Amino acid sequence: MEIFIAVLFFAFSTTITPGPNNVMIMSSGVNYGMRASMPHFLGICLGFPLMVLLVGFGFGVIFEKFPNLHQLIKVVGVVYLLWLAWHIASAEPKAIKRGDKKPFTFWQAALFQWVNAKAWMMASGAVAAYTTVQGNPVMEVVAITLAFLLMAFPCVGVWLLFGSLLRKVLSNSIFQRVFNITMGLILVASIIPVLQELWRYYFASF
Repeated sequence: MEIFIAVLFFAFSTTITPGPNNVMIMSSGVNYGMRASMPHFLGICLGFPLMVLLVGFGFGVIFEKFPNLHQLIKVVGVVYLLWLAWHIASAEPKAIKRGDKKPFTFWQAALFQWVNAKAWMMASGAVAAYTTVQGNPVMEVVAITLAFLLMAFPCVGVWLLFGSLLRKVLSNSIFQRVFNITMGLILVASIIPVLQELWRYYFASF
């Protein structure tokens, strides 16, 4: 029980802080509203714990044997996040009124976790830190997954709620343009540590 509580605190602190998922769900709340963003929200809240479960049950071993595959996924993820940052920053302010663009679907949000560098760090970090040699690895991985599942809904929900509340404030097209550009820049900033890691991995030896 003590370890589970520790995992809950870890899950809360890592899930509530800014990252690609939270920036994107808040932006979705602003641009599309809470109801339209629910599939995106559920895709994050269910997709990430599933990722934790699968990482705990063996994906980590695959990447230990094939580290280049892990790096390749990171590169793809960074490129995709940069594209999303541009998409958010350049979003048409009048989209709030027109509703001419669609938010992420459930499956898009769930699959996004596998190219989200922060999600990889959270999942692998939790499994590495909170599983033990002496314990039952299956039960420990399930407990870690449950902790993230419990924390995902309130933590990600806060960002979605905040975005939907800002929707009224940002009805002014100028304010929304500034917001979208700011969110795009924050999303880029969130992947700087991954860019630094990739730089060291590929170019530090030169």
